Amino acid sequence: MESLGVAELAKLFAVVAQNMADHEETLREMDAALGDGDLGITMRKGFAALAESVGTYEGNDCGEMLMKGGMAMAGAVPSTMGTLMASALMQAGRGLRGQGAIDAAGLATLLEGLRDGVAKRGKCQEGDCTLLDVLAPAARSARAKVDDEDGGLTEVAQAARAGASEGLEATKGMVPRFGKAAVFGDKAVGLVDQGGQASVYLIEGLTSFA
Repeated sequence: MESLGVAELAKLFAVVAQNMADHEETLREMDAALGDGDLGITMRKGFAALAESVGTYEGNDCGEMLMKGGMAMAGAVPSTMGTLMASALMQAGRGLRGQGAIDAAGLATLLEGLRDGVAKRGKCQEGDCTLLDVLAPAARSARAKVDDEDGGLTEVAQAARAGASEGLEATKGMVPRFGKAAVFGDKAVGLVDQGGQASVYLIEGLTSFA
């Protein structure tokens, strides 16, 4: 596979939505330990709305499709985490606007859009123990593979998954600085960030073709 068109992207987001549904209880339990326990529900409902939107998209613009999907998510789950994810998807859509298909470089652009959308909306930085600590290394790993010119779409996807996994593991050593988890401070050290875990499920679904 050399590129992903709107039809392939829609199928991948259906996998993402199923990933979130399959792991709803895991996310709920993780969030209950440091927050209010609704993350699993938010991700299931939000990504279901996204998958429905992109699955019924009739155009040929990957960017427009993602932006519409992000808006559908924002309307379905107007919570903090829902807004962050929706902002990430809309930013990714802006970066891909006008493209009928995305290749290896386009996949890196998509991941960078997710990263930038979260950083902009959440006003967070790497090391704050948020989903950015998963999305940023995933995007870096993907772009590095593209820049090395030794990676096609599959290799870039695999690099993104590896970067996401490493980023999630690294959150165990971080002290949360945002959201309800920040109340726990040092007591949260040793636990992976729940938003980061949801981001891993997102990237795993998006790159499940590889």
